[in-house]
Amino acid sequence: MSTPNSGYSEATEQDRPSNLPLSHLSIEVGHFYMEDLLNGEDRIRAQFRQVAPWVQAAMAATGQARPRVSTCFLVDDYFRDDTSPGKIVDKLTRIAAECGVEIDYLAREAGCAVTDRPDRDPVQLAEMVVAMLLPEPPAGTNGSRPPLHESGWLCNGERSPASDTQSGQAMQVKPWQPPMEFGGRNHSIFLDVELWKDLAEQVDGRLIRRRVWSCPLLASIWHLLRLGMLRYYADPVAVPQPPPPDGEWPDTWPQLPAVMRLNPDAAPFAAYRTLSVMPRSYLGIEHAVDVILNHIDLDQAVIDQVIERGRTENIAIPRRVTQRISHVFTDTTDPSPVPDADRG
Repeated sequence: MSTPNSGYSEATEQDRPSNLPLSHLSIEVGHFYMEDLLNGEDRIRAQFRQVAPWVQAAMAATGQARPRVSTCFLVDDYFRDDTSPGKIVDKLTRIAAECGVEIDYLAREAGCAVTDRPDRDPVQLAEMVVAMLLPEPPAGTNGSRPPLHESGWLCNGERSPASDTQSGQAMQVKPWQPPMEFGGRNHSIFLDVELWKDLAEQVDGRLIRRRVWSCPLLASIWHLLRLGMLRYYADPVAVPQPPPPDGEWPDTWPQLPAVMRLNPDAAPFAAYRTLSVMPRSYLGIEHAVDVILNHIDLDQAVIDQVIERGRTENIAIPRRVTQRISHVFTDTTDPSPVPDADRG
């Protein structure tokens, strides 16, 4: 949706969503925890060496005579931001270049929670996306479990019901029942995803409550940004900005834009389709991302707009965003065979 669920606005204010420039493909060339970026260079170099041939293969597989392909990298500054941006970025871009990988866009994971807007108030992006979630209530729900927007948990099916032990009569206890995946074939693959934690901390003698968003939720927003699917009152969010001039990086990550365009000649950041090449340790997170994205009620005007844009280029764009997302999972300890670019 182009507006948050809360607040009042006249119907005349509901403008047509802004058009974004779109590439054919956005390739995420890596995603490391901050600890990985700090602990030497071998792990980073091993990842980029595996990424390089996949980038070439993906470009060849677009089927376009002149493919518009951009690359991006997401820095994990949400859960840890006590590092020097300059040292991290310089290390990343240097090692990537040595391995034949160019990083067109650098994004901050914290920007998927709260994103900046030049000369305007920031957007509470995570809150906006959570407001779009439409969980599927299972048949026979009795209200014993809090709803999504209270519990912070989202699942892809029907949870195992709680046993009724309140009466104290053992003969009346309901037998255990397994959880069940919605639409599962033959057997269920049930997943229950935590979207946030609400923490309470003592700061200067006061109790401060804050919400910490989960990796799967932030990764879901990251995919939506790369697909150009999010608007705030019809305006785009996290529009790429130039990096600091003359390489004068600030001392802290929050001083940087949510998305930076490192390569001035890069194709557009957002794209019809995305590919993420990352270590296989992220497989669980991406499974959770799939569940989240399948429960988001996106603005149909934005979906229609992208589908129509694709039609003008003779490109069929699926209506479901999860069908526009692809992954390659690598093993940095046991390098995978180099892909054949001719096979894509």
